[in-house]
Amino acid sequence: MGQPEVKVSPVRWYALAVLVIVLDQVSKQVVLATIRFGETIYVAPFWNWVLTFNRGAAFSFLASEDGWQRWFFTALALGVSGWIVYMLRQHAGQKLLSLALALIMGGALGNVIDRIRFGAVVDFVQWHAAGFYWPAFNVADSAITVGAVLMVWDQFASGALKSRQGGDSA
Repeated sequence: MGQPEVKVSPVRWYALAVLVIVLDQVSKQVVLATIRFGETIYVAPFWNWVLTFNRGAAFSFLASEDGWQRWFFTALALGVSGWIVYMLRQHAGQKLLSLALALIMGGALGNVIDRIRFGAVVDFVQWHAAGFYWPAFNVADSAITVGAVLMVWDQFASGALKSRQGGDSA
C-alpha cells in the first residue's frame, strides 16, 4: 500500500508570491524615482537600466492596441492567479510545482498592479548582445519566466519518474 497523502498548508507558497510582489513593486518604485522615461544607464557591455512602459504582454505583444489589452491582461492574470490559488491548495506538498506556481502568481499580480496604476507595466532591465536588444523586463517578468521553466522541468521530471516506476506502461 502507498503512503497516504499528507495535506500541506499552501501558506508558505502564498507568502513567496507576496514576496515576489513586494520585490517587484519596490524595484519599480526605485526605478520610477531615479530614471527618466527613455533614459538609458549603462551597467555592463550586455546590460542597461532603462525606464519603459509596456502596454502589451511579453515582447510588447498587443502593445499598439487601443487600450482594451490593459483589462484583458489584467483579467487573464487574475484568472490565472485564482487557478494557482486552487492548485496550491491541492498540491502544496509538491515543492517544485508549488515553487513554480508561486513565482508565476507573484509575477502576474505584480504586473497587474502596474496595469491598474499606470495602464502599462513598468520595465527597466535591458539586455543586449552584438547589437541585438531584448525587450526590457522587470522582476515580475523574471519570476514568471523562472516559474514557467520550473513548471516544465517539474512536468518532465514527474513524467520520467512515472516512466521509471512503470506508470505509463500499457
